[in-house]
Amino acid sequence: MSSSITAGTAMVTGASSGIGAVYAEHLARRGHDLILVARNVARLEDLAARLRSQAGRTIEILPADLQQTAELLLVEQRLRDDHRIGMLVNNAGIALAGPVTDADPARLEAMIQLNILAAMRLAVAAVAGFKARGGGTLVNIASVLALAPERFNGVYAGSKAFVLALTQALDAELRGAGVRVQAVLPGATRTALWEAAGVDVDSLPPEMVMGAEEMVEAALAGLDAGELVTIPSLPDVADWERLDAARLALGPNLSRRYPAERYLSVDLPVPAST
Repeated sequence: MSSSITAGTAMVTGASSGIGAVYAEHLARRGHDLILVARNVARLEDLAARLRSQAGRTIEILPADLQQTAELLLVEQRLRDDHRIGMLVNNAGIALAGPVTDADPARLEAMIQLNILAAMRLAVAAVAGFKARGGGTLVNIASVLALAPERFNGVYAGSKAFVLALTQALDAELRGAGVRVQAVLPGATRTALWEAAGVDVDSLPPEMVMGAEEMVEAALAGLDAGELVTIPSLPDVADWERLDAARLALGPNLSRRYPAERYLSVDLPVPAST
C-alpha cells in the first residue's frame, strides 16, 4: 500500500524490536530514510543492515537510553535541528504489571520517566521542528489502557492516558500549521514488552492478542485515512466517535461559577438573569 504521507526521514524510538522494529520495516518500504533510536546497539545494527539491503534506504542508528537525561537531550536536539526529519514515531516505552500499591516505586518512576517525560520532550521537540520546517507527522504510541485504567497497572495506564491527552491537545494547537498528529492505541500486542512487565503473553486469551505486524499495518492505514486516534482492534469506529463526542459535550459544564446542585448543602445566591 502506498502512503499518503510525504516520504522523508523518519525517526523511530524503541526501534530495536517489537512495534518499533515493525514500524521501521514498513516505513522503509514506503520510501522513508530512517533514524533508529534504542538502547540495544547490536539489534539496531542488525535491523539497519537488513533494511538497507531490503529497501535500499539510508538507515542511521542513534543509540540512546531515553531514561538518561543527557542521552534524551541529544535525541531531542536532533529532532529540532535536523531538517531532513519529517516524521517521529514516538514508540519507546515500558510496562509494569500488578497493583500499584505492591510495586517498587523506583520502577514506577522509571516508567514515568520513559513513558511520559521522554515521550513528551520528544513530541514537543518534533512538532517544534516540524512547525519551523512547514510540515511533519508525529505518531504517538499510547494504549487502549488509556481508556481502561482499571484493567492493568494504574501508573502504566495513566502514562498512556497522558500520551493520548497530549496528542489531542497538540492536534488542536497545530491546526493550520501543516503538522499531522496521531495517537495509536493498541490492545494487547505480541511483543517483548509483556515479558519485561512480568507477564506471560501466552497466558492471555489468544483472541485478545494481536501480532505487531497487523497492529502496525492498521495504525498506518489509520494514519493514511487521517485519523487523530487509531484503535486497531476496535471493530466499529463509531464507538470511539460516540465516546469522544460525549467527552466534548461535557465541555460547557466542566467549569462553572457555582457547584452542581447535588453538592449544595446551603442555598447560594442565584445570579440575576439578564
